[in-house]
Amino acid sequence: MKIGQSKRASMIEALANVAIGYGISVAANIAVMPAFGYHITVGQAAGMGLIFTVISIVRSYMLRRAFNWLHLRGE
Repeated sequence: MKIGQSKRASMIEALANVAIGYGISVAANIAVMPAFGYHITVGQAAGMGLIFTVISIVRSYMLRRAFNWLHLRGE
């Protein structure tokens, strides 16, 4: 019998997802911003990436809690 993912594995997956997303965000900022006339430093790209990463984590958490509430309400 197979069981679901352990809490530890879930945490590792979540951390990897955030780290990869952050890296993509920083790279995208460096690549895309000049196309719109904004010439930014790597530090600025990292700062913007951090802000958007925090926003994404909060959004994901709130959506997860909302869906959990809907699920429990429907039982």
